Amino acid sequence: MRLRADSVRVRVPATSANLGPGFDAMGVALGLHDELLIRAVASPGVRVEVEGEGAGQVPDDERHLVVRAVRIALDHVGAPQAGLELMCRNAIPHGRGLGSSAAAVVAGLAAARGLISEPEALDDATLLALATQLEGHPDNAAPAIVGGATIAWSRPEAGGEGAVGCARIAVHDDVVPVVMVPPHHLSTKAARGVLPEHVPHADAAAQAGRAALLVEALGRRPDLLLDATVDRLHQDYRRSVMPDSLALVDVLRRNGVAAVVSGAGPTVLALARRTSAPGQAVTTDADQAIADAFGGVLGGWTIRPLPVDATGVQVRTGDDPIG
Repeated sequence: MRLRADSVRVRVPATSANLGPGFDAMGVALGLHDELLIRAVASPGVRVEVEGEGAGQVPDDERHLVVRAVRIALDHVGAPQAGLELMCRNAIPHGRGLGSSAAAVVAGLAAARGLISEPEALDDATLLALATQLEGHPDNAAPAIVGGATIAWSRPEAGGEGAVGCARIAVHDDVVPVVMVPPHHLSTKAARGVLPEHVPHADAAAQAGRAALLVEALGRRPDLLLDATVDRLHQDYRRSVMPDSLALVDVLRRNGVAAVVSGAGPTVLALARRTSAPGQAVTTDADQAIADAFGGVLGGWTIRPLPVDATGVQVRTGDDPIG
């Protein structure tokens, strides 16, 4: 396998995983993106520049997650390694439960696909398998790769690249994700560290029913989203490490909003319903409840509706921006 391009542009979306009951399985791509330019150069080593989220905080050498993913993908297909210049313009908040690490991994893997002479060797299924190896679970990587809302599952009996799969599920045009991003970070390790090793059978059974209902609610019955986003496996266990986020979820749900913790948190995601006409500024049925919950004092939180990103990661050979 040889390299066919010297540079690629990558655009990758933020993602929100779990969506309440779809723990470690369901996710949705959101209209908030990191954009990267990656150049393969003759000189050895790595040069990394980061603007926006993570600037001055993430590694600027071979440890950078995008660089690691590029290296792993090139090794996977037997392509030669090269020196790399990486320029990142990041908009996805770090440590907030919006899939920043999955975005970096997927961006690096997709960049390698753009660099090699046989890009089909790094098809979506291969990208998902490699991303899962790096991330540990596929719930963020799947929508980042294929876009839209997804269900991802593992099948260890298949082994290798067939050990994980994903399928897109429909999202009704009236469903509007609204993210409420706090000013503080929370590591995924800390959020997962408070989860119990075992859960009651009744909770697991209830969760399966709500996850199934969520597929129907997202695609055809947005009026069922409040019932469909009930969680009994992870959110309450995480209350001690994100009390403000869970308090906000509680308030919004009492007021009829399908609010959940986004991924490992601490961002809160509301699956609201559009009330504005197409082409107008987006308004939703959750706007007043969200405003009332904050009482006019955001305290560093950022609130924004985001469209569902239906495309997933995009790659363009050369230096020209992705439109």
